[in-house]
Amino acid sequence: MTDKYREQAVVRSQEQIATGIFSMWLEAGEIARSARPGQFISVYCNDSGRLLPRPISICETDPGQGMLRIVYRVAGKGTEEFSRAQAGEAFDILGPLGNGFPTERCPQGRKAFLIGGGIGIPPMVQLAKSLAGEVQLVVGYRDELFLTEELSARGTLYIATEDGSAGTKGNVLDCIRENQLSADVIYACGPMPMLRAVKAYAQEQGIECWISLEERMACGIGACLACVCQSKEVDEHSQVRNKRICKEGPVFRAEDVEI
Repeated sequence: MTDKYREQAVVRSQEQIATGIFSMWLEAGEIARSARPGQFISVYCNDSGRLLPRPISICETDPGQGMLRIVYRVAGKGTEEFSRAQAGEAFDILGPLGNGFPTERCPQGRKAFLIGGGIGIPPMVQLAKSLAGEVQLVVGYRDELFLTEELSARGTLYIATEDGSAGTKGNVLDCIRENQLSADVIYACGPMPMLRAVKAYAQEQGIECWISLEERMACGIGACLACVCQSKEVDEHSQVRNKRICKEGPVFRAEDVEI
C-alpha cells in the first residue's frame, strides 16, 4: 500500500472528450509520483454544501512533471462542478487510494488482456504503460469512442461497440472470440455485468484474472463500510465475508470475490 497524501491540486487543462466525459490534468506531485495503475483519488468539491469527496480512478500519471490525469463521466452535481473547472483553479484531493493492479503478473514473455468497459476504460491507459509483457487492449463502448489514440499507442487495440459503429458489434468477449485472441492474465474494469462475464470466461479458460470493482464510495479510506463486497474469505476479526472496495480493493483477484 502506498502512502496517502492530501494536496491542493491545480487544474492544468481540461477538455470534453465525449458526451458527458471529461479529461482533466492536475498538478499533484506527491500523488503523481506515488500512484500505481488501478488506484484512485478522492476529489473534494469547492462547494461547501457537498461534503463527501468523489472517488475517481487515475487514468495516467506523469511523475516527472508531477501531473496526473483523470477521465470521468458527469454523473451528479459534484462531477458537474468539476466539469466547469478552468486551468488555474484548484481542488483538494486525497490519494493515491486503494490497491491497484499487480503489474508483476505480466512480465516480459506473458500476454495480457486489458479489458475496459465504459468509464472503466481510463485506468487501462496507465496500466498499459506499466506492463512489461505483451498488451492486448479490448475495450467496449456503447457507441461513442474515447481514449483510443492513447490506448493504441501502448498496445494492440480491439474495439467492441453495442451498435456496431466501430470494431466488433457486441461486447468485449464477442471481440475476443471474433479475433481469436488468447492471454495469460486478464486485467478488467467496467460495469458489473461485464465483470461477471469476464470472470466466468477466465474460469472457463483457466486464465488468471484481476478485476477492479467500481462502487459508490464515501470516505475512500475504509472507515465507513459503505462500499463492501462479498468475499470468499471470512474476516478473522469480524467473522463476516466482507471486503471494503476502497481499502482492500478496488482491484481483487476475480476468484476471491463474489460478484
